[in-house]
Amino acid sequence: MEGFDPLFFAEVTLAGLGSGALLALTGLAFVLIYKATRVVNLAIGEMLMVGAYLFFAFAAGLGLPAWGAIPLALAGGGLLGAAIERAIIRPMLGESPIAIFMVTIGLGSVLVGLVEIVWSPNPTQLPDFIGAAPVFLGEAYVSRKIAVGFAVACLVIAGFLLAFRTWRGGVALRATAADQAAAYSCGIDVPAVFCAAWALAGVAAAAAGILVGAVGGISPTMGVFGLSALVVVIVGGLDSVAGALVGGLVVGLLEAWSGTFLGGEYKIVATFSLLLAVLVVRPYGLFGTAEIERL
Repeated sequence: MEGFDPLFFAEVTLAGLGSGALLALTGLAFVLIYKATRVVNLAIGEMLMVGAYLFFAFAAGLGLPAWGAIPLALAGGGLLGAAIERAIIRPMLGESPIAIFMVTIGLGSVLVGLVEIVWSPNPTQLPDFIGAAPVFLGEAYVSRKIAVGFAVACLVIAGFLLAFRTWRGGVALRATAADQAAAYSCGIDVPAVFCAAWALAGVAAAAAGILVGAVGGISPTMGVFGLSALVVVIVGGLDSVAGALVGGLVVGLLEAWSGTFLGGEYKIVATFSLLLAVLVVRPYGLFGTAEIERL
C-alpha cells in the first residue's frame, strides 16, 4: 500500500498493546467481583483513582521510595475493596441487581468527592519511578512507561489465572462463582470469598491506577478510565479473566489504530461499534459463560 510505513505501524501497535494491557488489568478488577458475586461494580474506575492517590500520598507526601510506596498503595486498595464489600455490598445481599448497581454508581461519586477534599481537584503528576529512557524492539520505539505497564499487567493477569487453578482460595472462588449453594454445602465460607474477591479487585485496581497515573498523571476524573475497561470486560466476557486480557488488547489495538489512522474522533466510534457487534453475536462476550435460563 502506497505511503504505508511499517515502522510507524509497529510503533502504533506497540502503544496500543501497552494501553490495552492497562485496560485489561482494570478489567480484571471487574471480573474478580462479578465472577464471585455477580455484582457489576461501576466504581472500579474510582477505586483505581484512589489507588493512584494513595501511591502519591506515600511517595510524594511521605517521601517513601517506590518499592515502599507501591506495596502500601496496593494494600490500601485491597483494604478499600474489603471495606466496601463488608460495609455497603454485604448488607444489600438479596436486593435487586439494579439496586446494587446504582449503589456502586453513588459510591464512585463519593470516592471522587473524598479525593477532591483530601488532595484538591487539580491534576498532578506522580513521582517518576519508571524512568524515561525509550525501549526499542528492533527499530520500533515504545515509551518505557507503556512497556513496563504492559509487562506488569500481563504478569499480574497470568498470576491470577495460575492462582485460580492451583491456589486453594482461587479454587474456592471458582466454586463460589459456579454455584453458591453447592459451595456452602462443601464447607466454603462464601461471605469470606466475597470479601476476598473485592479485596483482590481493589489490589488490581490500585495497581492499574499507579500505572495509568505514571503514564498520564492523576486527577479526580481519571476514574473515567474504568468505563473503557467495562467495555473490555463486556467484549471479553464479564466472568472470564482470560477474556479481560484478550478484550483489553483488542480494544487497545482498535483505539490506537483508529485514533492514529482515522482521527481521534473515531476512537469511540470504533470501540463501541466493536461492543455492539459482540453483543449481537455473543451477548455473553468472547470468552464469557453462556447462561441459559428455562422459562
